[in-house]
Amino acid sequence: MESFKKKILLLLLAGVTLGLCYTPRQYWQTLKSTSREWQKINKKDLQREINNLYKSKSIKKKENPNGSVTITITDKGKLKALTYKFEEMRIDKKDWDDKWRILTFDVPEKVRWGRDALRDKIKKLGFYELQKSVFIFPYNCKDEIDFIVEFFNIRKHVRFGVLESIDNEKHLKEIFGLNK
Repeated sequence: MESFKKKILLLLLAGVTLGLCYTPRQYWQTLKSTSREWQKINKKDLQREINNLYKSKSIKKKENPNGSVTITITDKGKLKALTYKFEEMRIDKKDWDDKWRILTFDVPEKVRWGRDALRDKIKKLGFYELQKSVFIFPYNCKDEIDFIVEFFNIRKHVRFGVLESIDNEKHLKEIFGLNK
């Protein structure tokens, strides 16, 4: 159920996501996929998990004078949902643990905008392209990658792994300035 809670929080943050879309097409794609995800959620499970989110202080409810209800995500909820200032996202590049993070993706043409946005974002974060749609990075970045993948709704097309070693490690260390 923890992933269900995270999904609810991410869906509640869709408004923020919509505000950060680069193009009108991304905006509509995000809106469409968010709508689809809401349709998939079992209403009884949704109510139970929303109650659990209230209890865990991840969200709070405010009843408005006109009878409507406003649900806001608390700071604790934002942390659970992996909220980042998308444009300002950075990965901590200190204390390399001698492991390589590899990101591969095969995003279909129908969601090309998601593939292009993912590629653009990870390049800006400093990932190195080993091959087309295969990138590598030396620092811990799982949370950031999870957020980006959810942000663009392309989870099923992306794989992330951690490598102990790679045959061109010397070259990669030079690229990332890791020569000891």
